[in-house]
Amino acid sequence: MRTSKWIFTAALLVSVSAAQQASDSQSSAQPQASQSQTSTAPAPTPSILPQPTTMDQVVDRFIEREHGLMKALSTRTPVVETYLQNLTADPQLGPVPSADHYFLGRMDMGETVDRKDYLKDQDRGMETRLMGGFNKLFKVQYQPLGFSWMVYADRTDFDREHYEFHYIRREFLGEVRCLVFDVTPKKGSGRGRFLGRVWVEDQEYNIVRLNGTYYPAPRNSYFFHMDSWRLNLIPGYWVPAYIYSEEGDFSAGVKNKMAFKAQTRIWGYDLKKGGKDDELTQIRVDSVKDESASTQDASPLQAERVWQQQAEDNVVERLTSAGLVAPEGDVDHILQTVVNNLEVTNNIDLPRPVRTRVLLTAPLETFSVGNTIVISRGLIDVLPDEASLAAVLSHELAHIVLGHNLGSKYAFNDRMLFSDDSTYNNLGFKHIPEEEAAADKKAIELLNNSPYAQKLDNVGLFFKSLQAHATQLNALLTTHLGNPLAENGTISRLAALATKGPALDNNKLDQVAALPLGGRVKINPWDDRAEMVKTAPVAITSARDKMPFEVTPFYPRLARWGASTTPTATPTSAANSPSGN
Repeated sequence: MRTSKWIFTAALLVSVSAAQQASDSQSSAQPQASQSQTSTAPAPTPSILPQPTTMDQVVDRFIEREHGLMKALSTRTPVVETYLQNLTADPQLGPVPSADHYFLGRMDMGETVDRKDYLKDQDRGMETRLMGGFNKLFKVQYQPLGFSWMVYADRTDFDREHYEFHYIRREFLGEVRCLVFDVTPKKGSGRGRFLGRVWVEDQEYNIVRLNGTYYPAPRNSYFFHMDSWRLNLIPGYWVPAYIYSEEGDFSAGVKNKMAFKAQTRIWGYDLKKGGKDDELTQIRVDSVKDESASTQDASPLQAERVWQQQAEDNVVERLTSAGLVAPEGDVDHILQTVVNNLEVTNNIDLPRPVRTRVLLTAPLETFSVGNTIVISRGLIDVLPDEASLAAVLSHELAHIVLGHNLGSKYAFNDRMLFSDDSTYNNLGFKHIPEEEAAADKKAIELLNNSPYAQKLDNVGLFFKSLQAHATQLNALLTTHLGNPLAENGTISRLAALATKGPALDNNKLDQVAALPLGGRVKINPWDDRAEMVKTAPVAITSARDKMPFEVTPFYPRLARWGASTTPTATPTSAANSPSGN
């Protein structure tokens, strides 16, 4: 049976009231002293101490390293995204999403463990039920987005005075050999202590994984369970990257007070780390005199195009600096190839090349500004094949071909002067209905003339599957910069394609209409670079293996900094790691 899953990055406490059995969660905000830091990466702590020879020495070392990590990251304010799906039981498919919720913002990893929301219209009902308010006893503060609960096991008291440590075995997580310890709070050490297991890599003795919950909880309350992973993205440190959590029991006769699964992703650790010290170091003045004919004054049309490109560049640069768009990289080249296929086969000759970029967030979203098409990581994840990717890109290419240019006002640089948390309030690229309809019509024309013309049945299955889940996945289908794919629970984008192809049939194991979230694109949490996930194919043995649009656990193949294999973070519904003693 598939179990429910969920994630956050803060200590989540859930209280169940006697009257309504409603749940309130709270995040453990245990402060650490901040440290001034100006370099692009924390300075690694050299391993000048002798290697431990006993397990007691290993425990002392990873306790020390954990506090060192807290100090090293205390000035960082990464982006934190949590996507949660409530679950209900389906006789055929098992636990399936019944509703969803989405949170996005920046987390301060210093003393206050504070955060700023990117989304000003957060799901207030979800906040009330799950994230509660301020609790003086546990220094717990409501934080709907970051919930930095399992970023660390314990922010203030991770030591021998408060915990017992029991060595279990050695085990490999990917390429990294780890020592596994069970961690239990000592009697009388206080409420809300970490209870679970940690994996410690065996070279510098950093914690690379935490799995468990907090205990004991206050009366009529409980803490969620979580699985927290770190990646070795900079020398000397393993930084928190992914947290997965799940609650719910779908055994016969069990009544679920709360059932959900969720993923939290953290990225953008190295955002905006340039300071005054390097303001003048990169300036270079070249004396160049260009006397070519093209240096004459621009014609009105040329001036208009240059103006649009200036706006386009301003927007992409601002979204990148806010941690919302990935720097240009390998995924963009793949997207660009698909766009080129559409252009070449349709004899499209634009005055400027079309660029593509990846929006790092989960909601299914595309938009275009100038000649740049932006598509979200979540949408790339769930698309089952290249034809489906071509379909969603063709809609934005159609806007460009039809001259539906948006965003020229952003050529004024003062319009880029806003805080990161107000990005969604200051930027928007939504077309009027008439332009959307014209783009859909043009997109289908482009697809019919493209190499993907014979594969549009598969595209139709994707939109049928999206329609089947539209009412349950409102948060995933809520766009924040571009036009929505669905309105009022009905798919509106390229709706004509939904009539193509065979009927949607969950019992046909070879019919994969949509993928789970997280299976296509991985993000480097330190520098935000996007890469395509490389995984071995896994046979689908039942309808429950399909999991369209669902979140699943993380199970990264860990690797050390500088190793030939980059650490990956592919969510998977079934994965086991080898172990050895």
